[in-house]
Amino acid sequence: MTPESDTVADRIDTARAEIAPTTALGIFGFGAAITFTLLLLQEPLAHESLHNFRHAAGIVCH
Repeated sequence: MTPESDTVADRIDTARAEIAPTTALGIFGFGAAITFTLLLLQEPLAHESLHNFRHAAGIVCH
């Protein structure tokens, strides 16, 4: 397959084939934990520290 014919659907199919269900569950759990923590901790200092953590982890948040 050439890069010109690579589509988003092809990439999703490749990810489904290569990512184990336990890995996907771990990724989903990590995302859920961050989301829950951000919703729970809206104190300015906690929010700022988590904001900085998201940037350090490479997560674009705005």
